[in-house]
Parts: sequence; C-alpha cells; structure tokens
Amino acid sequence: MGADKAFPRDTHLTSIAIAYKNPDLSLIADAVLPRVPVGKRSFGYIEYPAAEMYTVPDTRVGERSVMQKVDVSGERKPSEVEDFGIAVPLTASDISEAPAGCDPKERATERATNAVLLDREIRVAKLVFDPAKYTTGVNKTTLVTATQWNKADVDPIRAILTGLDAAYMRPNRLILGQEVWRTLSTHPLVVSACLGNSGTSGVATREKVAELLGLVEVLVGEGRVNNAKPGKAAQLVRVWGKHALAVYTDRTADTSGGITFGFTAQFGTRVAGSKEVDMGLYGGTEVRSGESVKELIVAPLAAHFWENAIA
Repeated sequence: MGADKAFPRDTHLTSIAIAYKNPDLSLIADAVLPRVPVGKRSFGYIEYPAAEMYTVPDTRVGERSVMQKVDVSGERKPSEVEDFGIAVPLTASDISEAPAGCDPKERATERATNAVLLDREIRVAKLVFDPAKYTTGVNKTTLVTATQWNKADVDPIRAILTGLDAAYMRPNRLILGQEVWRTLSTHPLVVSACLGNSGTSGVATREKVAELLGLVEVLVGEGRVNNAKPGKAAQLVRVWGKHALAVYTDRTADTSGGITFGFTAQFGTRVAGSKEVDMGLYGGTEVRSGESVKELIVAPLAAHFWENAIA
C-alpha cells in the first residue's frame, strides 16, 4: 500500500496478513512468478535478448594471461510497483456481539487478504496466458480441433516435449489450468507412460508427469472467477482457462540479473490496519489489507505456450 498516515498500520493485523494462506484454496501465482524484494517503489530490471541466452564466453585461462570478462548485454528497463488492497467494514454490532474467542478484526484481515491474493491469481493468469506475449513458430503453438490434447489419437507427451525443446531455455515447469490437467492426467497415452498399464484406467500424478517430461514440477491452477457484470447471474469460469505454458524459472534471479521467465517485484510486505469510520448510527471499523507488487515477464523466449490446449 502507499503511504496513508490517516490509516495506521497495525502490527498484529499485518502479521496475520503476511502469514495468511487459505488451506482450502490452491493458488499458484507465487510459483509461476516468484516474488523478489525491491528496495523502492520504482526499480529497474534486466530484460535479455535471445543472443544473451546462448552466448558463452571462453573461460580458458593461460598461466600469465588476463582473465576474460563477461559483458552483460541485457537491457535495463524501468518499472514501478502498484498497490493492491481491499477494505472490509465492520459495524459496531459485528465487534460487540462477536462470539468469545473470535476477533472480528482478525477475521476481516483474513478475508481482505484472501481477496487480494485471488485478484493476484487472476492478474498473473491473464498476464502469462496472454497469447500476444509469444510468437507463433518460435514459442507458441495454436492447437485446432484435430490436435488438441483431449483427442485420444493425439499424443500430448510428444507435443509437450517438442515445445520444451523449442524454447530458447528449456523450461523446468509446466503450468496448467484444472481442466487441462484433468485432460492430460487421464489421457490414455499419459496414463500408460506414467503407470505402465494399458492406459484405460488410472490417473497420472503431477510428480509422475513432471518426471516423464524432465521437469521440476507441474503447477495446476484451480481457481474460478465470476465473469458476469454486476447485477447479472453468476458466470463462473476457470481462472487459468484452457491453455498451457511451460517456463524456465531460475529462483536465484532478481531485478539485478539472471535469466528467468518472469518474477514479481515486491516492495515491503503485505500490510494491514484498521480505524474507526463514520458508519450507521453507532459507527464502525474498517479493516484494510494489501500489498505493493509488480508482475513481470522478463524473458518470454524462455517459455513455450500452447494456445487452446483443449477444446
């Protein structure tokens, strides 16, 4: 959050916001675009051209020769974090009539933080699953009915391996929505390869699929979002849609350097606080929670995107 002296931060509520994790909700945004700290709201990061991914200097050193030097040719670009937060109002009755042992401010902090994290999941999915970020014939494959992975006569293993090898940096993580994962994990060829049977029964696990494809892990997004306009009947759709993406992630990379598909610049920590507000006859309290972050793709060529992986 930006500086707001009229809305004080609360140390206790902030600690709840930092530690909060919904145990019943599978969110993958932090794994897709790992968080890296930045010291100021405005920061710079390095974006690498394709040549930089492949250029390896001569490291041989003669007994009396001068050491070779590496000149990093990436382009430094400016950026700035954005604030994301939500407020939960509590009436005087919400607080005074709360059950024993239940702190309404703590619960409101959890609810607000949950909303912020869900919104982040949607932003990250929209960013990394944007077909315009990738180039057809280079690191994007657009599937049609005859080649989509839900077809029994299509070999998704071969399709994925081909895409992995085509990326400028071989990806180490596969990102899928729940629908795509269900299709992949029950495909006869995948089941047969992972379980060693005929492929007519059983379900492949993420660990087995990752091992089969030579990946660190398979990430599956399970979230849903209501696409309906306010006042209209709910239209729940999957946050991660029907695409698939393989990315190379280097968790040691940050804004100072290191080739990686992308990351999230984070300024400070999540913050939370509360203050009394003018509400109703008896007044009330407003609880806020939020964070200052910026999601970035810094090496799109270190990935392969399958558009419309399933029908």
